[in-house]
Amino acid sequence: SMFYHWIDRGIMNTKNIDLLEKVARKPRNDSPTHRENRRVLGPSIKERPEEIESREHFGHWEIDTMLGARDKDDPVLLTLVEHKTCFEIILKIDRQDQPNVDQAMSDFYQQLGEQANLYFKIITSDNSSEFAGIYEMLNGITDVFFAHPYVPYERVTKENQYKLIRRFIPKSKRLAEVSTQTINRIQQWINNIPRKILDYYTAKEAFLKELQVLTS
Repeated sequence: SMFYHWIDRGIMNTKNIDLLEKVARKPRNDSPTHRENRRVLGPSIKERPEEIESREHFGHWEIDTMLGARDKDDPVLLTLVEHKTCFEIILKIDRQDQPNVDQAMSDFYQQLGEQANLYFKIITSDNSSEFAGIYEMLNGITDVFFAHPYVPYERVTKENQYKLIRRFIPKSKRLAEVSTQTINRIQQWINNIPRKILDYYTAKEAFLKELQVLTS
């Protein structure tokens, strides 16, 4: 399994994303007058099964992007966190825009292969424009839901994981200066620390246990 191979190495071998056409990132206007007009990209989080909140079911992920120095030319981190095991996937992409997110997710799902729907049953996102394509892209494989705009507390798992990443990458740090190898080491560290919410097992241990159930 690709997942077993990846976990054993502690890294994810996604290729560097180099799109032939770069789409200029439009500046976001987050003033109150613009917030209510942001379009809904797919099914609301209200339609998501309530079972997710119990952490009893595997395969429910939260996706987001994480900025470094807030420079439009600086890369960003695309993060995926599994809700039950707190397992973290961190991918470095060139820009915070839809083409880069779409390409990263396309490459990632190609590596997952035919079992993608077992590992990724549900993904929850926010309504940011960079995620405008994932609902249609993953249709028939993974259910995608969108949290209410500007209510980050609906996705607590992601918020807690960010605190761990920020130990190594402060907000002022340019991600262009952070190597993929370093990002892989951060990911590996996060997945290998004992977690109170997991009865002091690591996210890696919890994740491997779930994979063994799926493949047994």
